Amino acid sequence: MLENDIATQIVDAAYKTHTSLGPGLLESIYEMVLCRELAKKDLKYDRQIGVDVYHDGKLIGEGFRADIIVENKVIIEIKSVEKIIPVHLKQLRTYLRITNLKLGMLFNFNCELIKDGMHRVVNGLYDG
Repeated sequence: MLENDIATQIVDAAYKTHTSLGPGLLESIYEMVLCRELAKKDLKYDRQIGVDVYHDGKLIGEGFRADIIVENKVIIEIKSVEKIIPVHLKQLRTYLRITNLKLGMLFNFNCELIKDGMHRVVNGLYDG
């Protein structure tokens, strides 16, 4: 399955998650419910995966924990904040670069409508 196909399924799962819960909860709750929705779609995912960072070819240590990685192709970053700020998108770009993945999706579940909280970040993925 290609990244864009996976993304379509992720968006649907995020919509169902947001519709059932609404805004205002902890990120961890949205993460758990979103994973349940992904599982219903038979998508493989990993939660809270530590990602190692290398510098000059040497392991520095665990640089971050990815909220969710779907099918080893798409990183999902979950927020429940008043507003997405530029550093949130830069953070996801860094995650993509470090993991060599091509697509990241940022969801802010603290919105009236989930479509207003969705952001797509690409890293060398043809987005046409």
